[in-house]
Amino acid sequence: MQNPKNLLVSARALQLAADTYRLTRLFPADERFGLMAQMRRAAVSIGSNIAEGCGRSSDKELVAFLHIALGSASELRFQIDVAKTLDFANAEQASPSEDLVNEVMRMLSRLIVAVKARSKRPRDRS
Repeated sequence: MQNPKNLLVSARALQLAADTYRLTRLFPADERFGLMAQMRRAAVSIGSNIAEGCGRSSDKELVAFLHIALGSASELRFQIDVAKTLDFANAEQASPSEDLVNEVMRMLSRLIVAVKARSKRPRDRS
């Protein structure tokens, strides 16, 4: 079990969720239950899955939840592209969220590799 507040990726995921909420406020009101809601759920899911994985008892479970978080980040990245394509946000408005989601994805990928490597190391039995 690990404290997610000790992970930089967790802080970045929180920032991404907040940025996503700010970005989606620009969307038309009739999108409240459409793309806006999907983007917000995906953004919150990233940090939620990091936290849930950290609360589990094994590295294998942690890695599984980090993969789910990575999937949610991929989903959000696509949804940002949809929002730009539909002119709900322009490139300048979406750029900070795009940059942050890409950073979070890189961080999650590196963390997955590190946790897998840690779990393969022999345990110190002293």
